[in-house]
Amino acid sequence: MSTHPRLLHTVLDTDDVRGTADFWRELLDLRFRPGDEEPTEGEDWLVLTDHDGNRQLAFQLTDDLQRSTWPEPGVPMQLHLDLTVSSVAELDEQHERVLALGGELRYDRTHTPEEPLRAYADPAGHVFCIFVA
Repeated sequence: MSTHPRLLHTVLDTDDVRGTADFWRELLDLRFRPGDEEPTEGEDWLVLTDHDGNRQLAFQLTDDLQRSTWPEPGVPMQLHLDLTVSSVAELDEQHERVLALGGELRYDRTHTPEEPLRAYADPAGHVFCIFVA
């Protein structure tokens, strides 16, 4: 028996549960947990899984979401996700996808040869980075 807890998934607060979940579902090629596929009235919780059914992200409704203003002062990131790609060309490809899905570029460090990266906010303001690993 394990004496350590196991991470189930990461939960993101949002004022638009379906919209934020759809953004991450498309970006990371995830699926809705069985039963969450179709929108319902009053949705306040959704879960995304990988293709094997393992939970990855969950989304919880909040009425008082203060969007991160990072890298500007005001409201810090509080938490962010790091995503990786294998080349600058893939980083550029993902940049276009993020913007098309409704993400917002917050910081661009693509010209740093040691670790090119871009930081974005999803439509609810959650910051995440994509960098070349």
